[in-house]
Amino acid sequence: MRVESRRAGRALLQLPGPTNVPDVVLQSISRPTLDHRGEEFSDLARSVLAGLAPLFGTSRPVALYPGSGTGGWEAALVNTCSPGDRVLVFDNGFFAAKWGRLAAQLGLEVAVIEGVWGSPVDPALLAAQLTRDAAIRAVLVVHNETSTGVTSDIAAVRAAIDDVGHDALLLVDAVSSLGAMPVYHDAWRADITVTASQKGLMLPPGLVALAVSGKAHQARQTAQMPCSYWDFEPMLEAASTGSFPYTPSSNLIAGLATALDLIESEGLDRVYARHRRLAEAVRVAVAAWGLPTVCRDPGSFSSSVTGVVLPSGVDEVAVRSELLSRFGLTLGGGLGRLAGSCLRIGHLGDVDEMMIISTLAATETVLAEIAQTPRGGVEAAMELLGNGRP
Repeated sequence: MRVESRRAGRALLQLPGPTNVPDVVLQSISRPTLDHRGEEFSDLARSVLAGLAPLFGTSRPVALYPGSGTGGWEAALVNTCSPGDRVLVFDNGFFAAKWGRLAAQLGLEVAVIEGVWGSPVDPALLAAQLTRDAAIRAVLVVHNETSTGVTSDIAAVRAAIDDVGHDALLLVDAVSSLGAMPVYHDAWRADITVTASQKGLMLPPGLVALAVSGKAHQARQTAQMPCSYWDFEPMLEAASTGSFPYTPSSNLIAGLATALDLIESEGLDRVYARHRRLAEAVRVAVAAWGLPTVCRDPGSFSSSVTGVVLPSGVDEVAVRSELLSRFGLTLGGGLGRLAGSCLRIGHLGDVDEMMIISTLAATETVLAEIAQTPRGGVEAAMELLGNGRP
């Protein structure tokens, strides 16, 4: 019998999603499948849907679907818009642009504000566009742009919409922020906030969830986009009934119950503080290597992911391949117009100090060899982390 060679120890998946899944969550997913029409599963579903609401910062029911974040984008649009409606996208990253392309594919008219990849949404530009265009039905904004490591101020976006007296719906992508950074769906007066399972919620891909405002619920009554699978009306009813209109991802929901228990036991404030602290440790290491971050605004640094700009001429693929083959470490690469020029270090989900130090040590070693960057980043990160917990 031929035995394949293997690497001892555990590989590090330091992407900004999918993220590492805790063993206890994997164990919950692997339990025998429940009858999704039975009382035990209904109780589980109601508990999970109630547990998701505080992470969204909402007191309203949450819709939970089998699917991905991209499906959540579509659900947000088809539940609130009609064919030919105009929507506004602030293009400041790969995922913001992709959401706009999806809207166009659905037959919506898409107005685009060209932003800077590496900067947050500019509320002043948004307000100016809305002043010129009263027909905008919805504004699409990515809270945490995974391609750049930039977080936008959603409260400021809402204020910009209000200041010009516009009636546009506010649709928010919180796929890579929810569970890692505070999300305030109700306080932001967002109309739909979308997230997915494979990032801060510490699950494999396969679930997408939406928080829905009263205004969005009213919009559903007049929206004329074809909508069946993504109809959020019966999905929202599951919050009280525990019964879904079609077969749910029951084992993933069982895993989500355990993930929510882990978050609750740590405490949301401590979860957010941990993410901020680990993100800062990564950034001080990057600075010690003499490299800039993709995010240009220190006030908009992400707690989920840091984009690192590589020196000119350095092959991103070669760096990531060396990290994987030598250390079993997976980092993200550049997306869209950033392809080939940056690394993306994920620091969200089930991540602790030792995982970040290991990630930085491997990255520092490979960058020093391939890009001749200085060392010292690991030491700087360890010094920061050694100053005690916040």
